[in-house]
Amino acid sequence: MNNPFVTNGYAGEHYFCDRVDETHRLIDLLTNGNNVALISPRRLGKTDLIRHCFAQPQIKENYYTFLIDIYATSSAQDFVNALSRSVIDALRPFGKKVLQHFLDVVSSLRSDITFDVFGQPSLGVSIGSIDRPETSLEEIFRFLEDADRPCLVAIDEFQQIDTYGANSNVEALLRTHIQRCQNANFVFAGSQRHLMDKMFTSPSRPFYQSVTLMNLRPLLLDVYCDFAVGLFAEEGKTLQPEVAQKVYQDFNGVTAYMQRLMNVLFMRTPQGEVCTVDMIASAIDYTLDMASDSYEALLRQMPERQRNVFIAIAVEGEVANVTSGSFARKYHLASASSVNSAVKGLLAKDFITQGKNGYQPYDKLFALWVKRYMNI
Repeated sequence: MNNPFVTNGYAGEHYFCDRVDETHRLIDLLTNGNNVALISPRRLGKTDLIRHCFAQPQIKENYYTFLIDIYATSSAQDFVNALSRSVIDALRPFGKKVLQHFLDVVSSLRSDITFDVFGQPSLGVSIGSIDRPETSLEEIFRFLEDADRPCLVAIDEFQQIDTYGANSNVEALLRTHIQRCQNANFVFAGSQRHLMDKMFTSPSRPFYQSVTLMNLRPLLLDVYCDFAVGLFAEEGKTLQPEVAQKVYQDFNGVTAYMQRLMNVLFMRTPQGEVCTVDMIASAIDYTLDMASDSYEALLRQMPERQRNVFIAIAVEGEVANVTSGSFARKYHLASASSVNSAVKGLLAKDFITQGKNGYQPYDKLFALWVKRYMNI
């Protein structure tokens, strides 16, 4: 690869840092009949960990694997659409016989499946246009149960189901189908801890005590440093360990941000040269400049009160009590009730997240941009 610090997706084991214990644990759980709720903040690498596990020989050679991202879904129809598309895409490499089996079983979608000039099928429906999601979901599970290999299904951003509305019964339907399906196991990956905890630990919810909870934490500092130094060395470049250490500390070990900065630093280090600590500031400036238009647009789209509260939280970094008088006075915010309402809106849109010690921006680079470019 031109740049070994991958910033978009999974590029194979060589470019995937560590997670050896997590990989073994997740594979052991799934191959021994367990369903898993994989929980961590966004950008720590949940999705890449799942892809990494699915790429291991003992999984790849013996299972059908499906990864469904439901972050953009808002209804049962959207969910079934995303699931159906993922199944069709994942089955293509296995040939026409397997695909035909799926098409035969999922009869409710047959009229919406089109074929290209090479005979490859695709789901020709738009989001939300599936008429009978309950029937289609039942048929998909019938396929999973009858498949000639065991199946592993990962549903990314699973907490999104909680936003479908009071009339949605997807959560209960899934629980019922999963209980009956002996040929498939599931990973429910989520980034909003309070919603995931509620879904899997509340006695009133369908998935109560039905999974093994697995929390993903940041990579160890020493492990990531060795990984980064090694990738530089493979290309005839030298990375001072202090660089990786500072990048790790600046971004609290969040993998996506570290990879993005290391990508820029690698790009800016000529072959045979040394990447030093004093190069970090310009790499951050470059990264923020590239994202500046997007961040400006996001701020403009926020309602004024949400924007003011977001800027205040971004400047602070983390706020334990957003409705305190001192916080409101410092940033000239309105009443406690309006701040609370703004916080709910920011949480719903994933601009901020609630951690153990308070509220903080989801996107660390966005927060850094606010502090640098708004002269606060």
